[in-house]
Order: sequence, then structure tokens, then C-alpha cells
Amino acid sequence: MTLDGMDGAPELLTVEEMSAADRGAIAAGVPEATLMANAGRAVVRALLARFAPCPTVVLCGPGNNGGDGFVVAAELAARGWPVTLASMRAPIDYTGAAGQHAARWRGPVGSFAPDALGDARLVVDALFGAGLNRPVDGAPAALLRAAQRRGLPIVSIDMPSGVHGDTGAVHGVAVPAALTVSFFRAKPGHFLMPGRALCGALVIADIGIPARVLDAIQPATRLNAPALWRAALPRPQAAGHKYDRGHLVVIGGAMTGAARLAARGGRRIGAGLVSIACAPAAAAIYAADQPGTIVRALPGLGGRSADALAALLADRRFNALVIGPGAGTGAATRRIVETALAAGRASVLDADALTAYAGAADRLAAAIAGPTVLTPHAGEFARLFPAHKGPRLTAARAAAREIGATVLLKGPDTVIAHPDGSAVINANAPPALATAGAGDVLAGFIGGLLAQRMAPFPAAAAAAWLHGAAAAQVGPGLIAEDLPDALPQVLRDLNEHA
Repeated sequence: MTLDGMDGAPELLTVEEMSAADRGAIAAGVPEATLMANAGRAVVRALLARFAPCPTVVLCGPGNNGGDGFVVAAELAARGWPVTLASMRAPIDYTGAAGQHAARWRGPVGSFAPDALGDARLVVDALFGAGLNRPVDGAPAALLRAAQRRGLPIVSIDMPSGVHGDTGAVHGVAVPAALTVSFFRAKPGHFLMPGRALCGALVIADIGIPARVLDAIQPATRLNAPALWRAALPRPQAAGHKYDRGHLVVIGGAMTGAARLAARGGRRIGAGLVSIACAPAAAAIYAADQPGTIVRALPGLGGRSADALAALLADRRFNALVIGPGAGTGAATRRIVETALAAGRASVLDADALTAYAGAADRLAAAIAGPTVLTPHAGEFARLFPAHKGPRLTAARAAAREIGATVLLKGPDTVIAHPDGSAVINANAPPALATAGAGDVLAGFIGGLLAQRMAPFPAAAAAAWLHGAAAAQVGPGLIAEDLPDALPQVLRDLNEHA
């Protein structure tokens, strides 16, 4: 997906919130018909920027999305484009603003017959908006599938028909768009899978809705971007030293690779010191890896006792923890987690530290005593929070409220949720990031930011974005070991564009 018209870290509006924005604009004196005309013209501008004149069919649905389609058809025809229009209802049957624009269309209106596409080289999907809550089937589904089979580029208005704006879920049939044009603010479904994969290039157009309508709406979801957390991102100070930048402890298990990746991520993102705490039997493996990482062999760690870990954490200089990568999922891991959390340090719980509490989120919640970030992938999330089976954004929010900590639900559409209901969706992760060990590096990035005293929610959001940007910097052939080494260039670029 490419994005246009989205600067900063913009609010993402649910379907209901977008309806409220429309109502607020109308109450402020912008007629609904003007908003619709502006929307149709915005679609045409985006279309003209990408396509040469060609036979075009505009498919109009029964509501306001169809009204936008009538505006598009009229604007294209006025520019000499060969346009045909197929509508799910007769122009006389539209009401409100859609009825006004349908009445202004002077060309023929075809029905949804199988031959409605005719000799079209381009399709405008003005069928259904973002709030559709029933399956796309019958003639609309058949036409969309026919356009896809013919390889026709599709320009979707607001959202590819069949994709819900709140969740990105497909209702019935949805086919990929080459271009999606939406208005005022994007919706979560533009960035949540599978909607994200179906939108093509995304343009968010200004149609005259005053930004002040957001004051009453108070959106709780944003697109993750540096504007959200750049000011809080730690930066080395001229008079500073390594102890000012915190001391991250990664608790290492018998599967040493995961903790080593996390430790390297923590060092690269700026933690002043990083230690790996491990059982004595694994100390030599850890010590042979990175000379800049301190190795602390703790008797009993991973066995029947976590007393040595409690003694280590009595030293307040160890101010952040990463727990779980390569740890194992049994009772020993629970002892480690509960001992570590009892120290009240800023903590990242990842991988086995989450699976060890499968179905026991209440026990984990009771153990959390300090700033904490949980970083489950979908499988770990399902095991830890079996009751939260709904859409990802809703589920992550509910889990964060239940656990009392920031939840970063990993995936191509990573969601970061705060216990207060705030959430961001991260959309910059390339497909190459789906590789073994990438999540361990992410845990280290978050831990390194926590060690530098960044708060959990912005630390998780910043780490997710930096993780995606580092992956994009490497490109094809990415392995997890590349991510920490790609980070310095990402940080330089970020500082240069501050």
C-alpha cells in the first residue's frame, strides 16, 4: 500500500465516527450535497493523476457511495471520457444528497446485467461504503469478480466494496483495488488485514470537513508514525554517560539465540548497558557471542529457584527487563516472570513468558507491578486471552484493559493498545519481516527504550515503527540479525527529518 494525503500521525475514524464528522460538518454549515460533490471530484483528481482517458464504467450502489459515483461519472464525462454508469437503483429512487447528484446525471443508466462492464478499461467501485455489514453477493459480487478476471484496474470510493471500515474484514466478496480514495481521515480497516491488502494505493482527500469536528469525536485510534513519539525518543546527551541510558537485563533461556537477538536489539536502540542473565550451564554460549553484552550466570535460574534473580534485581540500577525469548513454557518460567515482575521494573513479556500463562491472564495481571509491555503474536494472544476472539483492534484493546499493561499484538497489521483504550496501528512493516527471530529483536528494541525511561505505550509504538523501517532498509533477503545493524541509519534519517 502507498499512502497519500496522510501527514503526521493522523487519527483513524471508525465508521460511526466518520458519520459523526459528516454530521458535524453539516451542522457547521457545509451542505451534505457539497460534501458529496467534493468527494466525487477528489476521486476524479486522484484518478486523473494515475490513469489516461479510457472507457470507464462507474458501478453505483444504492446509498451515498452511489451518489459519489454519479458525481464521478459526470465529472469524467465533462472531461470527454467515455463513461457508462450501471446503478443498483433508478436515479429517481435515490434520496437526499445522492438523489440531487443522481438527478444531475445526463447520460444513460445501465442495469446490473452481466454485460454491464462492456468494453471498459477502468472500473469505479461506488457500490458500498465502509459500513456495509452484510455480504456482498449476487449481481454486485458477480460484476466485481468479472472485473477482477479481466484484470481491469478498480478505483474504489471510500473502501473496496465488501471491506468493513472498522475491522478490515471482508463481508462476502471483495476484490483488490488499484486505488482507494477516502475522505477527511482514514479508517482502521484501511490498515487492518485483509483490508490493507485490498486497498491498493490509498488517498485521503480533504472534502471540506472542518478539523474541529474531531474535538467532539475524540478518536482513540491513530496510525503509528514518528509524530506520535519522536519528542519522547531518547537521545544521547553531550554530558551524559552510559549509566544515564539505563541497564537492560535480558533473561536468557536454554534456547540462546532468542535472548542474544533481544540483547543486540536493546544495545542498538541505545540502552547504556545490556546484561543477559542465564543459568550457569548456558553462560559460556552467551559469553562467546557479543563482547559488548554482559553475561551474568545465576544459579538456579530456569530450575526450582529464582532467588538469584531476585538478588540481582535488588540492585535498582537494573531498570528494565526482557523476559521470555527462548525461556521455555513451564513452571520455571512462571517463577522467573513473577520474581522479575515483583521487582517493579519496566518489563517486556514476550514469547514463552506469555505462553506460560495460557488461559491464566488473571494470574499474570496480578503479578504485574511496574510499567509493562506484552508482545504476543496471534497464537500467543489466543492462548493467553482465549475470551478475546473478535477483530484485532477490539481484541487488543480488551486485552490491554484486562491485563493492565500495553499490548502489542504482532502481525503485518500490528496493533499497540493502551489500557485506557488508546491504540495505534502500525503499517510500515514489509513482508520480509516475517522471519524467525524478528520478534526477539523487537522485544529488545522495546526493552532498550524502556531502559532509557521511555513510557511503555510510546516505547512500543516507536519500537514497532523502527523495526518496520529497519526491515525496509534491508529489503529482500532480510534475516533477524540484520535488523539491529540497520537501525542506526533509520535513526539518522529520523533525526535529519525532525
